Amino acid sequence: MVESAVKNQTEVGLSQMANAIRALSMDAVEQANSGHPGMPMGMADVATVLFTEFLKFNPQDPKWPDRDRFVLSAGHGSMLLYSLLYLTGYEDMTLEEIKNFRQWGAKTAGHPEYGHATGIETTTGPLGQGIANAVGMAMAEKLMAARFPDVTNHYTYTIAGDGCLQEGISQEAISLAGHLKLSKLIVLWDDNKISIDGPTSLSTSEDQLKRFEASGWHVQEVDGHDYYAIAESISVARANDKPSMIACRTKIGYGAPTKEGTSGSHGSPLGKDELAGAKSNLSWSHGAFEIPADILNAWREIGKNAEGEYRQWQERVDALDGVGKAEFQRMQKGELPDLREILQPLKASFIAEKAKLATRQSSQKVLDVLTENLPELIGGSADLTGSNGTKTQHNPPVTPDDFSGSYIHYGIREHAMQAAMNGMTLHGGFIPYGGTFLVFSDYARPALRLAALMGIRNVFVGTHDSIGLGEDGPTHQPIEHLSALRAIPNLYIFRPADSVEVAECWEVALGLEKSPSVMSLTRQGLPLLRDNASENLSARGGYLIYKSENPKATILSSGSEVSIAVEAAQKLAEEGVQVNVASIPCMELFEQQSDDYKKSVLGDEVKIAVEAAGRMSWDKYLCCTDKFIGMDGFGASAPAEQLYEEFGITGEAIIDAVKETL
Repeated sequence: MVESAVKNQTEVGLSQMANAIRALSMDAVEQANSGHPGMPMGMADVATVLFTEFLKFNPQDPKWPDRDRFVLSAGHGSMLLYSLLYLTGYEDMTLEEIKNFRQWGAKTAGHPEYGHATGIETTTGPLGQGIANAVGMAMAEKLMAARFPDVTNHYTYTIAGDGCLQEGISQEAISLAGHLKLSKLIVLWDDNKISIDGPTSLSTSEDQLKRFEASGWHVQEVDGHDYYAIAESISVARANDKPSMIACRTKIGYGAPTKEGTSGSHGSPLGKDELAGAKSNLSWSHGAFEIPADILNAWREIGKNAEGEYRQWQERVDALDGVGKAEFQRMQKGELPDLREILQPLKASFIAEKAKLATRQSSQKVLDVLTENLPELIGGSADLTGSNGTKTQHNPPVTPDDFSGSYIHYGIREHAMQAAMNGMTLHGGFIPYGGTFLVFSDYARPALRLAALMGIRNVFVGTHDSIGLGEDGPTHQPIEHLSALRAIPNLYIFRPADSVEVAECWEVALGLEKSPSVMSLTRQGLPLLRDNASENLSARGGYLIYKSENPKATILSSGSEVSIAVEAAQKLAEEGVQVNVASIPCMELFEQQSDDYKKSVLGDEVKIAVEAAGRMSWDKYLCCTDKFIGMDGFGASAPAEQLYEEFGITGEAIIDAVKETL
């Protein structure tokens, strides 16, 4: 393998192939007058060795399930990835796209964006997210290999920069990867010792090699411009039984006459004279965006390297037994069986038993049915398994030596948990869900936002979703979190009011193929409100759960406060005041309904919104004469019942508010 790093290239040397990456990157950034040329110039040699000698991929089938995954965690260097995709022959990455770098409508965005072009495995840019996504992809490979060993055998590689390793999420991710012994995960660290402000010595002095080694990784150092050494180090990493980190000592802006090795090449174009000088130093005499035919052809041949392996893999898939092949293909396509049919008996039992359950408990019962029927569901929790209700009798734990299970103990790593879930989803074949307290969605929010941006399906389970968690107090009681999460586009927030709604919300959430979800669940027990589950009413986001003949007001609510609203409506009826109660388990779904439907739920009458959280997300349904009953400050430590009383979230408060508005 090491010898072939040079011998395979007879007419075109690796240095010329690497310089093609540098030239395209310099030219694109210069034309856009915006971008980061230094990292692609510095890491071009490492990327060239990786793609020519090791990476298993097929531009003719970019979604090949058994391809190696390549994640550019240092997403500011996006032109490195775009250049590689163009050079190796991905059909939708044309030279015109390279020329349109960072322009409106181009696939070549300022940072790689999943879905813009094939070959982009994940959206990167927020530093550290990519390396954590790569951990999730490596986990998914190991999970899939435990289920389908004959057709699953690939590596995950990621190029990470200093910023990726400085962000706190990286420690969570590498610690998890080391614990799980993800031996097919290889991190190539662009060790150029430069950040935007200048030398990294301005802000950090840690020994990254010792840090990774302490986390259970195999580590190496290599000259990032020595092709033989790079190839040797990757070969050693592939043969190791631990995840591997290779510190690639590089020069940022490699070849630039005055900006090489400086922050001047990090985040801005080189400039006309510096660009010319760099091309001269690299012996690159070709025009802007010009790649000589022999060099382009050499790269295109690299794009065909895995054709034989691809055909052999297809033969192995065809050799699977009928049931195994069908299940493998179904999971890869992300197709689900009829969830309504699967969950209907459970809904009927909820109605028959009429038990008072916390929605976290109802959710565990739902998951017990789902995990029995959906092998693609991979559960987990950030060290709150018993509290979150995320583990069932059908998902045994994953261990470093046994990935046949389907439950992951993420440890106290909320951010890496969600980012790894994103990586598993992006890998394909699995639908992950992971739990913690809703208040700790703050720790996972950047990865939740990226899941929504990418349009991928997984479920964040947030329990203890209000002051109703009680004695743990204001540090654990979410107040602003529902509104903050509802503000993220394409993120669906489900806050079910009883056991039937919990089942309905899980059914809907798993059916959202291009959106992540948050399941907001209570600690405290809630009465059963629904006596019929023939129709999934939660699928419309909101509906009237309590109807009156001649309503004078509508009470809007979600989750644990719906039962309080219904009780208040019943007492008002006894006094001759007719009101409706609307349960709004998912505002995002409700907003998608027709105006006529929304009006039929909201009504023309005065409205009272009730939620044990901040008001902000309810304002779209309220006018100046309407009222909100909820929280306008932080909570306190006390039993839940007393907290609701002290903060005025009671049936009596709702009754008084209705009477005042009338």
